[in-house]
Amino acid sequence: MSCWKAVRLVLTQSSGHRHSMEKDYVGFATLPNQVHRKSVKKGFDFTLMVAGESGLGKSTLVNSLFLTDLHKDRKLLNAEERISQTVEITKHTVDIEEKGVKLKLTIVDTPGFGDAVNNTECWKPVTDYIDHQFEQYFRDESGLNRKNIQDNRVHCCLYFIPPFGHGLRPVDIEFMKVLQDKVNVVPLIAKADCLTPSEIKKLKERLREEIDKCGIKIYQFPDCDSDEDEEFKQQDKELKESTPFAVIGSNTVVEARGQRVRGRLYPWGIVEVENPSHCDFVKLRTMLIRTHMHDLKDITSDCHYENYRAQCIQTMTSKMNADKRVESPIPILPLSTPDVATEKLIQKKDEELKRMQQMLQKMQQQMHEQDL
Repeated sequence: MSCWKAVRLVLTQSSGHRHSMEKDYVGFATLPNQVHRKSVKKGFDFTLMVAGESGLGKSTLVNSLFLTDLHKDRKLLNAEERISQTVEITKHTVDIEEKGVKLKLTIVDTPGFGDAVNNTECWKPVTDYIDHQFEQYFRDESGLNRKNIQDNRVHCCLYFIPPFGHGLRPVDIEFMKVLQDKVNVVPLIAKADCLTPSEIKKLKERLREEIDKCGIKIYQFPDCDSDEDEEFKQQDKELKESTPFAVIGSNTVVEARGQRVRGRLYPWGIVEVENPSHCDFVKLRTMLIRTHMHDLKDITSDCHYENYRAQCIQTMTSKMNADKRVESPIPILPLSTPDVATEKLIQKKDEELKRMQQMLQKMQQQMHEQDL
């Protein structure tokens, strides 16, 4: 066999092998790419609620997390206005884009929570707001136009615990217990730069013990899959061991070790927000944005919202069985009773149908007699 014939034979065999591979390849392996393109084009929604006393750095932390200024138009209140201020819910929405991915971020702030002397049912405006978002989504989902439903359900609530106490206060326990079945609650130790590392460690252990003792259900990290790499498993382990996160927020850029970093400047030194040895800010941001944002949304949709939806449907069904007027997110229209003219028309059509059936029976009988 000549050299050219050998080369031609090899090329023919490789071409045939490639052709057989193309025949075996259907193409559904590109589905993840299609989902990715569709998701990026549509964009993502995420609603984050922050709750806690005034002055714990809620707004500053949110600005640090998402590198944006959500409260640039905020008015500073004087002492008299602070005393007369009631608990009200404020919502801020901002569109963020990173590497072509669009995120519609909604921050729900609960200013003044727990500031008053009498904090009886101070959590009610918060629960009413969450239920209202569930109700609105239920209405939209059950309506005629379900193509462009806005998801304003609260996916996560960051609850700020003051660093000055020795554990959870009664108002903290009551708040988290009320919200544990409505939203993913993530407790934080605010202003962690007020404590030494040993004090932070002791406070974390104390808070974990009290949360377990009181039966408070906070957000639980999902277990890692067995096929995950070791780096991700180690990161997930560190996140679980760091809860509740001790955080520091700052919108000020300072110079440390010849580099410009976000932090707080004190006479004794600089506290760097993004330094893992100073606080858990980086771990919180990693959990909230990079690793568990989708899981927070899934739990909200599959667990908290489904419980609300099932409760609404159960209430509507029991009301209907009792033959009472239903007061629910979806108005149920009563069945219309036919009027007199409609009943006469139906009766006339029934009589015509009976006559035609009788005529058909007579014709069949005559044909049968003729055959005999």
